[in-house]
Amino acid sequence: MALDIRPLVDGVAVAPQMSLDDLAAIKAAGYRTIINNRPDGEDPGQPTAADAAARAQALGLAYIHQPVTSATLGAEAAAAFAGAVAASPGPVLAHCRSGTRCTILWALAEAKAGTHSIDEILRIAGSVGYDITAHRPLLDRQR
Repeated sequence: MALDIRPLVDGVAVAPQMSLDDLAAIKAAGYRTIINNRPDGEDPGQPTAADAAARAQALGLAYIHQPVTSATLGAEAAAAFAGAVAASPGPVLAHCRSGTRCTILWALAEAKAGTHSIDEILRIAGSVGYDITAHRPLLDRQR
């Protein structure tokens, strides 16, 4: 499976699950930080966060494991995501199973920050293939 990086805004992109071998290509693409929003063991065969962190660090990439599930996807997780992005060398690539959770985290953080309207956040997400319109009520509550 080819690496599928989807830029949301300048400095932040999302992607579906990547392999350990993809990390060199991520570095070559200019990314400096990886945020893994996927819990270990979510799917059989996915790389563990420890293995990914070791490979990323060996390549000189910063690596953050912030596991998020549907039960923990909300304002607190979004604030942690926003803090990780702000504190990390950019550009940042966040990933999970499909990229949707990362996109929702970004959207919640953007809604809270007020840097884009909710309509613009939904348009940006949709423009890279993530329809998160069902989460509009959650985004609206961030304002």
